[in-house]
Amino acid sequence: MGIVAGLDSSPDFTRIVVCDADSGAVLKQGYAPHPLESGEGGGRPADVDPQAWLLSLGEAAGGGLLEGVQAIGVSAQQNALVPLDSQGNTVRPAMPGGDKRTQAAAADLIDRLGGREAWAQAVGCVPQAMHPVTKLRWLARNEPEAAQRVALVLQAHDWLVWQLLGRPSRRTTDRGGASGTGYWSAASGSYRPDLVELALGHQAMLPEVLGPGDAAGTTPEGLIISAGTGETMAAAFGLGVRQGDAVVSLGASGSVMAVHHEALADPSGMITSLADATGMHLPVVHTLNAVRALRGTADMLGLSGIEELSDLAMKSTPGSHGLVMLPYLEGEKTPNLPHTAGTLSGLRRESMKPEHLARAAFEGMLCGLGDAMDVLRGRGVEVRRIFLLGAAAELPAVQAAAPMLFGTQVVVPQPADYAALGAARQAAWALNGQLPQWQGAAAQVLEPGDELPVGQAVRQQFTAVREQTHPGAFNSVGA
Repeated sequence: MGIVAGLDSSPDFTRIVVCDADSGAVLKQGYAPHPLESGEGGGRPADVDPQAWLLSLGEAAGGGLLEGVQAIGVSAQQNALVPLDSQGNTVRPAMPGGDKRTQAAAADLIDRLGGREAWAQAVGCVPQAMHPVTKLRWLARNEPEAAQRVALVLQAHDWLVWQLLGRPSRRTTDRGGASGTGYWSAASGSYRPDLVELALGHQAMLPEVLGPGDAAGTTPEGLIISAGTGETMAAAFGLGVRQGDAVVSLGASGSVMAVHHEALADPSGMITSLADATGMHLPVVHTLNAVRALRGTADMLGLSGIEELSDLAMKSTPGSHGLVMLPYLEGEKTPNLPHTAGTLSGLRRESMKPEHLARAAFEGMLCGLGDAMDVLRGRGVEVRRIFLLGAAAELPAVQAAAPMLFGTQVVVPQPADYAALGAARQAAWALNGQLPQWQGAAAQVLEPGDELPVGQAVRQQFTAVREQTHPGAFNSVGA
């Protein structure tokens, strides 16, 4: 049926996979780091010249990697703002996703529209530092001369697709990428140009939003370029998640997202309503504390890392002898407790052992993510199977506790370039005109089995401590 390629341009590197369009089998791979410098003071990401992404792409595709390829899909870091002038040149370097400079601008935007609920109803998300709409506000306030020259606003994958096509007059994006901007609504499927003007001070052109299987265009050589999408959407597509599936990501912070048939407007702002790469929706709930709670506990116990912490936790038993950790070390987003601290409860002589503290850290992290999942379930999102992502998903203590605490089947996929695979799958869709039925990710499948009642008891123990310490924290969402 053909050969396709998927490239994933992350904040630090470009990965390329070349696949059989019919089966999804990986034929070749390429990799190159981005030639980037760290941010000022090491605290924030550096502004990025988008040409660095092209240089990395060219290096990753070296050695004839793309010979015989008929279509390419592009996945790229989400929320990286690329402001262009009327000639298509960058007004300033791109602003990457996690940019703490813009926190004050986010608060300003929330106030200017009339609060969090107004934003949630308008576009399905409440402005945060990472969102492109927030960066436009920061530009208007801090670099007004540059802001005045902005005529077109793209994100990373939009810009890369445009470059691959030779910078045509038509500029495109997809539903997934658009849904994270803060000025496109997944519920209505349309832009809110008034919010761009609210942020930037004037109107700017926005890329055309393509359907999931649409092509952005064809190069003069006849190479089809698909719509492209953000990394989160591409990874979900590469994993093969479908309705009834949720994805739990274990980074320093955590997230729970699920495939759903409709967009969810959430007045509390806990749910961010994204679109996926297939025409469905990806509601997401974030927690501020996941693996950082494990690392903090490992430091507290004088251990070398979370692997040792896992080994120690396996010497304890479910419930950690009554020890409960609320892992809100950086404050928390779900529930909305931005100024709180973590809590350790249930200290008794018999529970004051390192292995019980280690187990409580794992249970606290997973129960916190279980709370996030319950926010989605409380809005009618079905969760029958959970994909567990991140290096911590491989830890024995996580795999032992997750199925019983989440109360459903847990799938731990083998490490792979899922965002690049998702981009390649999208390219196959654009090439052949139909959704490719590729085999799902190779994975380890874990079942709660007989330990389900034990997991429910541990969740109840955690909930009781949370309610006693932070009464009514979830009342606003009915969780």
